[in-house]
Amino acid sequence: MSTIHLSQSQARRFLLHRHGLFGPYRFSGKPGIMEFIRQVGCVQFDPIDVCGKNAELVLQSRISPFSKGMLSELLYEDRALVDYFDKNLAIFPVEDWKYFSRTRDHYRRYGKSKIEVDAVVDRVVEEIHRRGALCSRDLDMAEKVDWHWSHTRLSRAALESLYFQGDLVIHHKAGTSKYYALAKDVLPMEILSEPNPYMDDDEFLQWRIRRRIGAVGLLWNRPSDAWLAIDGLRSDSRRKAFDALLDAGGIRSVQVEGIPEPFYYLPEAQGDMDDILSDALVDSNRMELIAPLDNLMWDRRLIQSVFGFSYKWEIYTPVAQRKYGYYVLPMLFGENFIGRAELVCDRKKKELKISKVWLEPSVEADDRTLSAMRGCFRRFAAFNDCTKVVGKLRPIMEHAESPQES
Repeated sequence: MSTIHLSQSQARRFLLHRHGLFGPYRFSGKPGIMEFIRQVGCVQFDPIDVCGKNAELVLQSRISPFSKGMLSELLYEDRALVDYFDKNLAIFPVEDWKYFSRTRDHYRRYGKSKIEVDAVVDRVVEEIHRRGALCSRDLDMAEKVDWHWSHTRLSRAALESLYFQGDLVIHHKAGTSKYYALAKDVLPMEILSEPNPYMDDDEFLQWRIRRRIGAVGLLWNRPSDAWLAIDGLRSDSRRKAFDALLDAGGIRSVQVEGIPEPFYYLPEAQGDMDDILSDALVDSNRMELIAPLDNLMWDRRLIQSVFGFSYKWEIYTPVAQRKYGYYVLPMLFGENFIGRAELVCDRKKKELKISKVWLEPSVEADDRTLSAMRGCFRRFAAFNDCTKVVGKLRPIMEHAESPQES
């Protein structure tokens, strides 16, 4: 298939249409959550909750209706989704468990404080078998061991090691506490016993690259955060995998106006590409708040090139060096990012506070934009179980002075 040529507007619309972010909502309720996550492979998990956790923020912008309880049910009641490693910590369909046997095998061979952990794992498994799902506080193992981020209780290290190895899965969460159960007691045996479909290293790497292209929608063959947590991926191996996939028809190429590097998309997305090429989409007046670790934002240089929008998640930036704020969400209006907003939930008062809004330099705060913004913030408040939005837009609104470096 020959290379497709798109304008930048068409590229933006393809990405947003594929993600269900342009025009009417295309994903609905729990079936829509499953449809979307199966399409993108996974959504990234992060526990920080200023106005919703990252995975919840990803879904609230695409699924209508959506509530946080829907995701929890799919994870911990329906067991249709599972928490594990993909792009770092992530949530993916349980049927994809088989693809990550290499990760589980790695953690069986290697791990922090392995001697100390291995000495107690049989005891931990026996305790869970006898008592049911447990968190680290439920185990009498208070001694500290070296762990991935800092020293931690042996009980936590043992539970997480067994989780990394796939012997345990997360049974449920209570606040920030994770309760673990034996995988064989929670997941179907046909899921646990499925063999790895990609024993060949090259085929497995090609599968991972296809999965990440599908997760974003369009990707180029460049270094990117979109490739995080793919072991063995270097420039030469990535180039080889791209060439093999292109030759086999596993990916298709796109040239975007004004951008020298080609982009790639999956054949499964051809229907959405045809919609763009036939100009089948009507203009969208929809505004959404986008998660900091949203699949769409995994390659910030791509966002800068295609959308002209620079975004940096400043949560790990020292306070004095922050240009915007601790937890700031991009604002998408139609096919453009028009700015960013800092929103904080006061859960006791059930209030969503609009701390600050920064518009892009070219964006006018006209009645249409303000109306869409107010509607977006009201929906976002409801998503967070808030009954009131606090903060008048005009007094707290300003324009960004200049593009921010990624």
